Amino acid sequence: MHYKRLETFLLVATLGSFRKVAQRLYTTQPAISNRIAALENELGCRLFEREQGLGGVQLTSKGKELLPFAEKIVSLANQLRQRADTDQQHSGLLRLGVSETIVHSWLPTFMSSIHEEMPNLDIELTVDVTSNLGAALVDRSIDLAFLMGPVGRPEIVDLDLCSFPLQWVASKHLGLPSRKLRLNELQTIPVLTFAKNTKPFSDINNRFKEVGTTPTRFFSSSSLAALVKMTVDGVGISALPAAVVASEISRGDLIELDVEWAPNELVFTASYCTVPANFLVQFACSRAVNIAQKYSQANS
Repeated sequence: MHYKRLETFLLVATLGSFRKVAQRLYTTQPAISNRIAALENELGCRLFEREQGLGGVQLTSKGKELLPFAEKIVSLANQLRQRADTDQQHSGLLRLGVSETIVHSWLPTFMSSIHEEMPNLDIELTVDVTSNLGAALVDRSIDLAFLMGPVGRPEIVDLDLCSFPLQWVASKHLGLPSRKLRLNELQTIPVLTFAKNTKPFSDINNRFKEVGTTPTRFFSSSSLAALVKMTVDGVGISALPAAVVASEISRGDLIELDVEWAPNELVFTASYCTVPANFLVQFACSRAVNIAQKYSQANS
């Protein structure tokens, strides 16, 4: 039985579209259709039915029955390849999606470690907000993501990575008092915060709405580096990962604010799809968990 046909069967079952699988495998939609047709001919049954008017496909009852067997065969084939060819395990392409907070903390250590252990591995790095990374995982345009998780879907594994407490900070030039500050005292100052489609923005926005009638001005950005720079320049106050702004605080470019409320800490997971099984992704995920834990211990 042709391995590629079984692998294609799993991907179509997961993505629900010949077109999406063709994009994922860098081939054409007719090529995917031909693989599925050949597999159906070999098995003597239909595996998919087209969804009228939607452009997608769904498993037939027989397809649902055979899916677990295909998953097991593909998984065993991958394990066989890994055992037989050690060099092959350590080469290929890893499409990695990362939240920017990770970029400014332990990602360089991770990248160096992966290069040292897998010098033949190519990494395609995407830095984006969690909502986009989660969507990219689901449609298989990336293999592994370090994001504010969990993604919480049955086909995706979410492993705990690390967490970052958020600290209110500001430029000393704003002249804010050193005493404990109430949120309603800060409503006249622009709040620099994460992009609007993120949980930190939602937490901060909702909390400020609760404390008074004065509208709070939010300057949101998907760039953590831009938030740090604007805060240092005195544009406004911000709640940022303490580990990320530690050097700015030690230099005196930023001061810590004693505010009555702080947003929830940022919790990150290493998330990847289990179908098809991928040794490179599992190895990289394991390495990331180890490095993130060491980073957290060193900065606790």
